[in-house]
Amino acid sequence: MTYLLGATLPTEPAGERFRALLARPGILGIPGTHNGLAARQAVAAGFEACYLSGGAMSASMGLPDLGIITVDDVCFFVRQVVRASALPVLVDGDTGYGEALNVMNMVRSFEDAGAAAVHLEDQILPKKCGHLNDKKLAAPEDMAAKVSAARHARRHLFIIARTDAAASEGMDGAVARAKLYMEAGADAIFPEAMNTAEMFKEFAARMPGVPLLANMTEFGRTPFFTAAEFEAFGYKMVIWPVSSLRVSAQASEKLYTAIKRDGGAHNCVDAMLTRKELYATIDYEGFEALDATIVKTVVPEAMPQVK
Repeated sequence: MTYLLGATLPTEPAGERFRALLARPGILGIPGTHNGLAARQAVAAGFEACYLSGGAMSASMGLPDLGIITVDDVCFFVRQVVRASALPVLVDGDTGYGEALNVMNMVRSFEDAGAAAVHLEDQILPKKCGHLNDKKLAAPEDMAAKVSAARHARRHLFIIARTDAAASEGMDGAVARAKLYMEAGADAIFPEAMNTAEMFKEFAARMPGVPLLANMTEFGRTPFFTAAEFEAFGYKMVIWPVSSLRVSAQASEKLYTAIKRDGGAHNCVDAMLTRKELYATIDYEGFEALDATIVKTVVPEAMPQVK
């Protein structure tokens, strides 16, 4: 059991634990975990950090990724993933939910929910997935002000500035923005929607000494690269933001189709976790054992006397 017993709770702030992971050699792989169950599965697979994608959170609520969800919506996901995994969690902060004061509120809210890191992007609302066309960018100075506000508000949160400028302003524009965001107080940079190995390499070469995050999303503009390839390009972090949601959604879609067609789920049993496997994933026995140590049954020795 990872989070209910005091002896196993992390004692350092989440942001500091995230920094410690980045201080080690090699690249940090950060899978998307769209809910607490997925986070526990990521832990079991051996990952040491996890990610909450705005696209995955929105889709799990039945909404498009257009900046519709709120800070409170995101904090609900942060709390459950942090609680379930006890891992440092990187959170998609979209555009910061407003201007500088809104960004400061977001930072404090995410920290209070247990987040370790956040990335902010330089789009304006309605924002889009970074791999779609016709994105509208904020002025560089406006985005820098948001980064500065986040830095001012944070206690330990690791701040990553994302730029979507490569598609519309080219490499020179993306690099210029990234340097401005670092000057404003960002801890790392996330250049979004690079579409060739050469672009990834050039950006890294022009941002020496800066921790960089790569996005390995499916069905986007970026070809499939492995974590080792991104590391060779000069990147310190890689996320797979929506992969777990895509796999889970396709599986549930097939299930519902089968139930409607067959009148039951009996033809899908081989694709399911067994009860034993599910209980092991959520540590059912650990909860029972904990409950037994806290709540003890008291058996009355005699009937109470009427006074």
